[in-house]
This record gives sequence, C-alpha cells and structure tokens, in this order.
Amino acid sequence: MPNLLYLCTMINSPKTQAEILAKLGIAALNPMQIEAEKTLQNANDVVLLSPTGTGKTLAFLLPLIASLNADLEEVQLLIIVPSRELALQIEQVIRELGSGFKANVVYGGRSFSQDKIDLKHPPAILVGTPGRIADHLRRRTFSTQNIATLVLDEFDKSLEIGFEGEMKEIVAALHGLKNRVLTSATQGVAIPGFVGLRSPKIIDYTHQGIAELKIVTLVSQKRDKLEILVKLLERLGNQPGIVFCNFKESIDRVSDYLNESGIKHGSFYGGLEQQDRERALIKFRNGTHQLLLATDLAARGLDIPEIKFIIHYHLPLRSEEFTHRNGRTARMHHEGTAYVLKWEKEPLPAFVDENTISDLPNAEHMPVEDWTTVFISGGRRDKISKGDIAGLFLKQGNIAAAQLGSIEIKQDCAFVAVKTEVVNAAVKAVDNSRLKKKKVRISEI
Repeated sequence: MPNLLYLCTMINSPKTQAEILAKLGIAALNPMQIEAEKTLQNANDVVLLSPTGTGKTLAFLLPLIASLNADLEEVQLLIIVPSRELALQIEQVIRELGSGFKANVVYGGRSFSQDKIDLKHPPAILVGTPGRIADHLRRRTFSTQNIATLVLDEFDKSLEIGFEGEMKEIVAALHGLKNRVLTSATQGVAIPGFVGLRSPKIIDYTHQGIAELKIVTLVSQKRDKLEILVKLLERLGNQPGIVFCNFKESIDRVSDYLNESGIKHGSFYGGLEQQDRERALIKFRNGTHQLLLATDLAARGLDIPEIKFIIHYHLPLRSEEFTHRNGRTARMHHEGTAYVLKWEKEPLPAFVDENTISDLPNAEHMPVEDWTTVFISGGRRDKISKGDIAGLFLKQGNIAAAQLGSIEIKQDCAFVAVKTEVVNAAVKAVDNSRLKKKKVRISEI
C-alpha cells in the first residue's frame, strides 16, 4: 500500500503531510495514527481499537485513500458505519482532505432516488449504513467488482443495534476484497466469523483511557434529580456539555424542566426525524446551544466539538457505555469532568467509585455568547462556498466579522451562526439574495 507521500502528491501537487494536516487544523499525527498508517501499509486485515475522540477516522482514511487508483471510475473503498451522523462525518473529513477522489454517502431516511443519481457516476469511496448499503447491493445500483477494501467502522455498535444480517450480506457480496479494517472504541469485542479476517494485525490503544478525566458523583434527595441537574448547570455556566438519559421519554421530561428554568438546549435521540437530529448537532457545534440532551446514540462516532463536561442523568447499564459517554469529554489530553447524578437511595454500580461523591462545584462566571442558527437554501450542489456565504452576510448583511460564526455547507443547503443581537436585521437584508447562480431563501431556525 502506498505511503502518505503518494497522497500528498495527488492533492494539488506538491503538498506535504504537514500541509494536509494543517488544512484539518492538526499539528501532527498522534502515536495511534502513526502506527495505523504503518500497519495499514503492510497488512491486509487490521483491527484498530482506540478510545472515542482519538482520531480513528483520520487514522484509516489517510493510508487507505493513498491506495486508491485515480484512473478507476468505480467504487474501490466501502466504509460501513452504524449511524447516519457518522456516515456524514466521515464524508466531511474526506472532503476536507481534498484528495480529488469522489465520495458519496448513503443512509436510511435519505431519498433512494437521490442515491441513484449520485451513484450514476460512481464514487471511489462509498460511505453508508448497513441497511442502505445492503439495499443498494440487492438492486445492483453500483458495481462491487473493484471494491478491494472494506472498513467496518465502530463495527461492534452496528452489531449491537441489529445489523448483523445486513453486514453478513454485504461481506458475502464483495468477492474481490483484499483488505478489511475494523474499528472500535472497545476492547475485547468478539469479531464475527463472517467478516473473514485472516491473521489480522491488532492496534490496541484502549489501555490509554482518558488521562485527564475527572469523575464527580452528586447526591440528590429527590428521585427525579431535576433540581440538582439545574443547580449543577447553573454552577457550570456557559460551557458546552452533554446530559445523557437512558430513555426518550426522560429526555422530553428533562427538556420541559430546562425550558421552564430558562436553560437553552437541544435534544438528540433515535426517535427524532433525521432533519431534527442533524439540526440539533449543527446548533450544538456552532454554539446556538451549549447543552445537548441525548441518549447513548451520542456516546460515540459523532462529529461534535470538544466539550467540558458530560452529565449522567441516568447511569448506563454497562461499564462499556459509561466509558463511551465519558469519552465525549477529556479528549486528546484536554481536561473534562463526568458528573454522575445519584438519588440518595440508589446504589452505585461497581464501575462508579463511591469515593467520587462530592458537593456541587463552585459557580463558573463565564461570558455568554448568544448565537442563532440561520438556514440557507443552497449548498455544495449549487457551487456555494463558505466564502460566498461570509461575503453575503458581511457586505449585504452589514454585520461585523465577529458577529458571524460557524458555517456548515451541505449538499443542498447551508447553515450559519449569527450573533442573536443582529440576526433579525441581517436575515432581512440577505433573504432572497443570489449566491452564485441561485436565488436562496434565508431564515432563522
């Protein structure tokens, strides 16, 4: 398998690895990524185990993209993921690499006819969820003849949520496989025989854990723990964090209480419509919401910013999920705190140390930045860039650069964060403007 120098020469040659990483905002590869690069260059089957937030996506993408044939206009690399959000995240990383290889993403809930249009000109890299990929294979919407590499990203999660049948079907349909890569954030997960691994090389960094994580257990006199949750959030101030609940109904009840208490937040769980889930993550990433209420769907494999804390409103049933949740904070050597909310009559499970019981932290006095998310009805398909959007708001919208926040561009739309104090006037000034050749609708969401 070619090394990264080959990938660097493909991207607007010549380009060094340092320049590629700088484009991604990364100073250098970490030890896990360096070992993965070397291993993937020399082994056919690899199992990559590393905690959430350590950069597994980049670890396998860089060397695998370097192995692709630029002259072959067929799918060569197939990446299977357990969730739509992870599929979109990987597609975004591929785009940011600027490799020149086409990548498409397919998942349940997306228009199948749109999939067929995208796949009419086959991508070199196809990313998707097991159910949708299996559906495409049954309908033969793309050729499997040149797929040499299969990645099962967070494979244990796909198995856990019931995709074993589809994964088995997919593997059986790939007759030309030469390389198999499996990733997980968990050690000791059984690898199913249908994957067909042959003397795999194991890269295991799970022992590193989360060195900068602090765990604090707070005791509630009331069983529902709503009052202590609000007191804790008021003490933590304006910092990004996630509150984990075990059930959708609990999220609804907690959300109602937070609304009554004047605490802005978003919600994220499996029962939400796909559009609502995506928008909840967009608002969390751009600072419109500093708080996200979530089930374990948000415990791993999501593109979310560095967060300062997580709160276990409910504890998970298994220690593995406790670890995955905690892995959302204290990532890549940053500090973070995991708070456990415990009813006074509730016993702690073995994976939570009784010595972590403490009092509420001192209040944090942090400046509040109030952002609003704005929707734009044009995206990549319309050749619209971040620069186009920024220019529109800064010039025609007459706002200062400091009042314009994160911009995210999707295939057919875009989202931008604007300071709440100026958003109404700015939206009125730019709505129904022309970006590139398209007249776009612009509105607050």
